[in-house]
Order: sequence, then C-alpha cells, then structure tokens
Amino acid sequence: MTAIARALSRATQQLSATSDTPRLDAELLMAAALGVGRDRLILDNPTGEAPHAFADFIARRRAGEPVAYITGQRAFWTIDLEVGPGALVPRPDSETLIAAAVEHFGGTAGPPRILDLGTGPGTLLLAALDEWPNATGLGVDASEAALAYARRNAVRLGMRDRAELRIGDWAEGIDERFDLILANPPYVAEGAETGAGVAEYEPAEALFSGPEGLEDYRRLAPAIGRLLAPGGLAAIEIGYDQAESVSRLFAARGISPAAARDLAGRPRALLIIG
Repeated sequence: MTAIARALSRATQQLSATSDTPRLDAELLMAAALGVGRDRLILDNPTGEAPHAFADFIARRRAGEPVAYITGQRAFWTIDLEVGPGALVPRPDSETLIAAAVEHFGGTAGPPRILDLGTGPGTLLLAALDEWPNATGLGVDASEAALAYARRNAVRLGMRDRAELRIGDWAEGIDERFDLILANPPYVAEGAETGAGVAEYEPAEALFSGPEGLEDYRRLAPAIGRLLAPGGLAAIEIGYDQAESVSRLFAARGISPAAARDLAGRPRALLIIG
C-alpha cells in the first residue's frame, strides 16, 4: 500500500464519526491537496507521500466544515461551481429541478428565458444555461456574498453575457414572464436539526425560514403565476415532508402543483405548468 493509499484509509476512519460519506470526502480532499480531479486520483493511483495540506483538510472536515468550502468547489449537474463561506453548498437533491425541466422541455429548443430566484452561487441558473446554450437568464439573490460567487462562476463558465445576476428580494420589481422558473428557497424550520456542520458553516438566511420552514414559500406563492409564461414550467424545491403544506399555499392562489421526486423517491420539488 502506498503512502497516499494509507493516508486515505486512515482519513476514512477518522471521518467516519462526522461524515456519512467518509471515503468520498477523503478522496475529494486528497485530490484537492494533490491539485487533480478525483477521477485522476482513482485512475492514476498516485504514489508518494500525501501532501502536507491533506492533514489540514482532514482536520477541518472533522470539525464539520463542508468539503466544498475546503476545496472551494462543488460539482452540480454538468458544471463545477466555485463555492465558499456565504454561499449555500449545492446539493444533489436540487438536480431534481433541472431533471424535471429537461423532461418538460424535451423535444423542443428549450426555454428561451430562465429565472432563478435565490440563485446563491448561480447553481440552478448556470446549470440550466449549460443545458440550453441558446437561453438567457436572470438570477436574483438577497446576498451580495453569494452573488459574488455566482458572477465568478458565470465568467468562468463562459456565461457572463447570458446570465444577469441581480441583488433582490425574491420577485419584487420583476415584471417579465419567464419560460422556466427555478427556486430553491430556505425551507428548514427554525430550531430543526441539520446535518453536521451545516448550521455552523452555511449561511442561516439560505437555510431557515420561520417556525415551520414556510415563510419564503408564502412570499413566492403570489408571484409565480404572474411570472410564468404560458406553456412554461416553474420548479420549486421543497423539504421532503413539505409537499402538502407548500401545495396548500399555492392552491390558495388557484395553482395546482405536481410533485417531483428525488433519487431517493422523496418529494423534492413542486412543478407548476403555465
């Protein structure tokens, strides 16, 4: 066993108490320390001593810091995003929204105009623009820190001219209609348990939304109908146990959403067709 392999094995054991994916975390952090992608780490099986940075990375992860904050990036759908403190870490569950949009627009040229409410580091907007190269979009967020990541991501991905990124309070001041609306609002109830390191490191304003986790849906429900173009799709992320409660908020506005499920089979998004 090489020194790097031994370091990976030892790190996996060390992370098992604080991570649900200790081996994956160790590999991502080793790849970052070596300055290569995880795929190259696995395929090339490098030998030699582990970089000094690896031990520091493991210590930070054991303290609960998200892997994405340590490495400075996170893969999402077909793109890699720069992330860090002040921006919500993209989750695989959010890919449910993009998958639903791909299904909705299948066989067409795709949505010409896209709106991402609560864009964070540009996660959903930039993934959608990568999916549909002829589309343009608007991303809105209340956090300048998150938008700074989004702007850098748009430049790095070659989408600066297609992605307008704007500070804002949800849909206030927007009077355009969009073919695709994406939103991943805060939906964790105040005081609810989160994963290790989540509440300690990620921005609270991107996580928590009142005592029931519904306050931001109450803001969004009145706006979606006027923003959605005929034949378009709005895909709004929800907590796995919120399908009924959030659907009622939209039903009060005369909207009947359908639920889309994530890879684990849990309701993860509400879909509204214009």
